[in-house]
Amino acid sequence: MSGEASAPPATSPRAPRPGIQKSSGAVTKKGDRGAKEKPATVLPPVGEEEPKNPEEYQCTGILEVDFAELCTRWGYTDFPKVVTRPRPQPTFAPSASTSEKPTVDDQRLSGSCSLNSLESKYVFFRPTIQVELEPEDKSVKEIYIRGWKVEERILGIFSKCLPSLSQLQAINLWKVGLTDKTLTTFIALLPLCSSTLRKVSLEGNPLPEQSYHKLMAADSTIAHLSLRNNNIDDHGAQLLGQALSTLHSCNRTLVSLNLGFNHIGDEGAGYIADGLRLNRSLLWLSLAHNRIQDKGALKLAEVLRPFELTHIEVVERRRLLLEKGSQERSRSPSTSRHGDSKTERDKNQLMGVSSFALVEKDKTQTVKTPKGLGKKKEKSGEVVKKEEKSGPGQSPTQGTPRKEDSAKAGKGKVTIPEQKLSKGKGAKTGSKEKRSILMESELVGEATEMVNPLLEPVEHRDGKVFMPGNKVLLHLNLLRNRITEVGLEAFLTVVQYQAQFAKSKSASKGPVGLLWLSLAKNCFSPQCPAYAMIQELMLPRDPISKCRHKEEEPVASST
Repeated sequence: MSGEASAPPATSPRAPRPGIQKSSGAVTKKGDRGAKEKPATVLPPVGEEEPKNPEEYQCTGILEVDFAELCTRWGYTDFPKVVTRPRPQPTFAPSASTSEKPTVDDQRLSGSCSLNSLESKYVFFRPTIQVELEPEDKSVKEIYIRGWKVEERILGIFSKCLPSLSQLQAINLWKVGLTDKTLTTFIALLPLCSSTLRKVSLEGNPLPEQSYHKLMAADSTIAHLSLRNNNIDDHGAQLLGQALSTLHSCNRTLVSLNLGFNHIGDEGAGYIADGLRLNRSLLWLSLAHNRIQDKGALKLAEVLRPFELTHIEVVERRRLLLEKGSQERSRSPSTSRHGDSKTERDKNQLMGVSSFALVEKDKTQTVKTPKGLGKKKEKSGEVVKKEEKSGPGQSPTQGTPRKEDSAKAGKGKVTIPEQKLSKGKGAKTGSKEKRSILMESELVGEATEMVNPLLEPVEHRDGKVFMPGNKVLLHLNLLRNRITEVGLEAFLTVVQYQAQFAKSKSASKGPVGLLWLSLAKNCFSPQCPAYAMIQELMLPRDPISKCRHKEEEPVASST
């Protein structure tokens, strides 16, 4: 390939070696000279000392200098240049410059047959490493490589010069001929880079084994990942869905995932939906320009509203509740009464009975004992007793019950998430102010930990356990798939549920579901009533339309 960075033959870097030539030239006999010259061709260790020099080179943090020096030391004679990424030019130029342009174009056309003219016109297609710089200190912020094959040796050079870029935020590789092997090498160099690196774009790099999920491993720090135009099919979607979340693992760093322009069908969409069941970090997902039909659309819509837990998920939930209870008991002071309540609660949890009342009972003791307020003990105890009478769903300062079962109190399902968010901000009023102070240190500790979604408040209906659904996902793009009115009705149900849920939580600022949903260019009429209703419900939720509305209000009032 003409665009590849070509390495010269193995003998060319060792060609100008005057020291060896002189020693061999000192021999007078021709046969002896030939015998002496043979070892010169069998000196790879001596000749290979130059490629080992990169180990000794100390990078300066200037990519243009470091990359050129390392390529030279590795034996490359022709390698891509580091250039600043060109900015789009303005559409209209001043009249003076436009009047001069035709003459320049005429001159170029007249000399178009010359080699120099062709090279100048097609300079855009030459292999380069485009960089975007920070305006203040001119440090490299983003790297763009497009249209030339990045080999493993080039990745080895990157592994030495990229870690010195302290402000690097993004790496974009477009049609660079990656393989599963070079992808593994690329992933290995990412931890060496600056902690500011959060965005990776690998577009137009189809891989036989579709091992893109390795970019979403548990130790990955990537927050924004784009995998467009990679021919990802249902098998690749299965690997990505498992990387998003499984019963025992979950990606907690990825915020946006772009899977547009691939070959994902209904089965693959189902795998992605399974990954969204227990993932609470992904905010932005694009599945535009794929092959998703109604079956896949129904799977995606199912996880965005209350869905039933499987038997395996219910068992895992109970295990987590028992583990959480034992951790809390180990942190709390041990009393005989407390020990009795613990054994009772364990038995009830094993039997599948809600442990709300027992947790309340334990909390009264944990509130009284560590504080040691003397006279105020009785008052705080009275407050707790009043809350126990009013029911578990009305105790906004409880730390544990918000993750426990709320089987017998439907209102607990709505109020408990509010309590968690209000506690984090410390906005508590009324007679429960004392307990807010007591629980403050505990809340700070919990705020730094990500709660397992299986510990979220659930609802019990007809012997089944229902989770409230994924309300963390804010942006979903399903543009240009094969969804009909059947799938459209499922998303209408989702939007109606989330809109109603947002109204019930108007006082809080927690996740309320989708703010942007694109279903255009699918297999239904744009005049379809369900589609029109979805647009009507989504319009007030769209933050962009809200900003426009706020900007228009002052203009209207001034007129």
